Amino acid sequence: MLDRPSSPVSLPILSASGEPLAHAFARRRHDIDAAVNDFGGVLLRGFRVDSVDAFRAFAAAFGHELLSYEFGSTPRSRVEGQVYSSTEYPAHREIPLHNEQSYTREWPMRIWLHCMVAAQEGGATPLADSRAVFRDLDPSLRRKFAGRGLRYVRNFGNGLDVPWKQVFNTEDRGAVEAYCRAHAVDFEWKDDGELRTSQLCQAVAVHPRTGEDLWFNQAHLFHVSALASEEREALVDAVGEDELPRNVYFGDGAPIPDEDLAQVRAVLSARSFSFPWVEGDVMMLDNMLLMHGREPFRGPRKVVVAMAEPMSLSR
Repeated sequence: MLDRPSSPVSLPILSASGEPLAHAFARRRHDIDAAVNDFGGVLLRGFRVDSVDAFRAFAAAFGHELLSYEFGSTPRSRVEGQVYSSTEYPAHREIPLHNEQSYTREWPMRIWLHCMVAAQEGGATPLADSRAVFRDLDPSLRRKFAGRGLRYVRNFGNGLDVPWKQVFNTEDRGAVEAYCRAHAVDFEWKDDGELRTSQLCQAVAVHPRTGEDLWFNQAHLFHVSALASEEREALVDAVGEDELPRNVYFGDGAPIPDEDLAQVRAVLSARSFSFPWVEGDVMMLDNMLLMHGREPFRGPRKVVVAMAEPMSLSR
């Protein structure tokens, strides 16, 4: 049974009572596709997921090769094949709403999340509609970001962020350079042997199927204003703004005012909705239509992720 949302701040639920997850694809593919196309996602609840491989096979059945997690901005572990842990971030910290890898020029169109262990307290996955966020933002702010684009700058090293060897899945500098050239990432090896990257990316995007405008970036995550004021001051004092592990500027290199991103965060907060995970849940999202995040939690929690159908700014 497909329970359709009664309001724009919920997600369709396809429920079952112990059916193997593979049956959801074999028998309910039409309902799943319709929910993802119409609402941006669907929650499958009550299906039996016997293993990580069963989850992987379900995601792969939609017809696209599952993707590796490349040029990542957060730590993850490979669980099995192309299935990864969700972001390994301290449990007491919130992960703000975002579209997966929207800080790059290439991203997955489809993502799947599977709850293997639900947290004892908290740990919900908030969602928000990228179309609604775009519409709710002040038109002048939208125009400014769309017209100027965004430049994400990352400084690897000093133990302050994910090391470049993990981000690029290699210890070979030549392989890193080849990846950067192929993906329009500017790079510089610094005197201490560490790496700085810079990439010009989109602030808004057009959905390739619906033609709708979307707020599609991670400026509010990368910008130094994402840090608590004391943490920000201490980090800037320690390394200087040019050496921050990550930051974002307008495409021409000009700083983004804190107040611009305060407006963005206010809209995201207003548009956010969430639900508690139930062990065994599988969620499928159109990564461009729906943002996702993570609420703080207590106790063990294990959610795994698969991604597919690459899309890029040039397409």
